[in-house]
Amino acid sequence: MRKAEVIEGLRDTWQVFRVMAEFVEGFDTLSKVGRCVSIFGSARTHPDDELYQTTVLLAKRLAEAGYGVITGGGPGVMEAGNKGAAEGGGESVGLAIDLPMEQEANPYCSTQIDFKYFFIRKVMFVKYAEGFIFMPGGFGTMDEMFEVLTLVQTLKIRRIPCVLFGMKFWQGLYDWMDKTMCDQYRHISREDLDLFHRTDDVDEAVAHIANFHKHSPTRKGRTIGRGDTREIGKVTKK
Repeated sequence: MRKAEVIEGLRDTWQVFRVMAEFVEGFDTLSKVGRCVSIFGSARTHPDDELYQTTVLLAKRLAEAGYGVITGGGPGVMEAGNKGAAEGGGESVGLAIDLPMEQEANPYCSTQIDFKYFFIRKVMFVKYAEGFIFMPGGFGTMDEMFEVLTLVQTLKIRRIPCVLFGMKFWQGLYDWMDKTMCDQYRHISREDLDLFHRTDDVDEAVAHIANFHKHSPTRKGRTIGRGDTREIGKVTKK
């Protein structure tokens, strides 16, 4: 075996320890923050944008309802989410990611973790969230949204409240899922379109999440969806 191949193999081996370290830090830190809602949206949203102000208000209302807020820790909608949570007296968590382009963490995070790997960061968003709100955003927002919906659809995670905020922004995608994915190609079921709630109203978004938990049984502080009951490594449908 050539020396270069040996060195490359060692790099792969040591990378495993870096991955483990990020998982351990994430689990250890986030297990202490209490119930939270993950908010996703564009990093390009300017503080003067109405969407930024709406996100601040939404996160503040979540905090007042007893939820912490988890974001990607960056600018734009993420910053607005952390700012609103802080103003509402709630836990404000930022899961930052190391990217080639500079993206400084916003100053409103009471708890911050820096990640090198996207896939570890995505695990943390899902594992420690009691709900998800998807604001208008780009590829990253779409990636997170479809991953969460896939995990719920395939019973890999419990049923959890998901809100698509911004009717005008999401309408085109919803119509495509409805008419093309569902009706024309039948690649999803009609029931799959009920996995999320759409709204333009801040109070309605918060109420949707709060009411879901109010009417759902819980175990060890984690919400169990009404459609199934789960424990680690086991799924029992009702």
